[in-house]
Amino acid sequence: MRIDVLTLFPGMFTGPLDESIIKRARTHGQLELQIHNLRDFTHDRHRTVDDRPFGGGPGMLLKPEPLFEAVESLRKPETKTILLGPAGRVFNQNIARELAGLPHIILICGSYEGVDERVREFLADDELSIGDYVLTNGALPAMVIIDAVTRLLPGVLGDDDSAREESFSHGWLEYPQYTRPADFRGMKVPEVLLSGNHAEIAKWRREQAMSRTAMRRPDLLASKACDDKSDRISEKGKP
Repeated sequence: MRIDVLTLFPGMFTGPLDESIIKRARTHGQLELQIHNLRDFTHDRHRTVDDRPFGGGPGMLLKPEPLFEAVESLRKPETKTILLGPAGRVFNQNIARELAGLPHIILICGSYEGVDERVREFLADDELSIGDYVLTNGALPAMVIIDAVTRLLPGVLGDDDSAREESFSHGWLEYPQYTRPADFRGMKVPEVLLSGNHAEIAKWRREQAMSRTAMRRPDLLASKACDDKSDRISEKGKP
């Protein structure tokens, strides 16, 4: 998979994307990652990427010219171009799986007060947000998406079961996990996990995951119920 990132702050990506799982994925050729400075796609001596909004208002907007030129120089027929901004779909594990199945994505990092609306309307294929809070620019959201997607690429984790069993992989939080010692300062591991009965262990884990999700993130259960209902309706509609 190839990911191209367009940003005004390429230095922010140095370090986080050169360590751990992402580093291994890049080293082994599972992920081709390129970080591009948006100023490299300007043609004036000041390398101007922003300007004041028409109609007035605070702050500056990213101009369309460098963004269109950058995307058009990198885009291929199979490319999906994604704008990172607060008006986008909220990123989640399902979207991560969706992106992991693509051969090439371009991530446009917003900055300042945002981007010229023509970028959103005529250049981006999709818009994603990582949550309802304010960040300095789109670099951190890009890193979050890159990390989540890279983990889902075949062979990246070594054991593909790891990705299937993580939190949110089934629509709910992960069950409690324990390791040795079985008794630490009187705090004991649940007996079922020591039983060797794999069916009972699987049942306990599912129950614990559902219970934890209901307590901490009931919104996930509601969302999963809606998804399951939609799937059933779709199945009924098949010839």
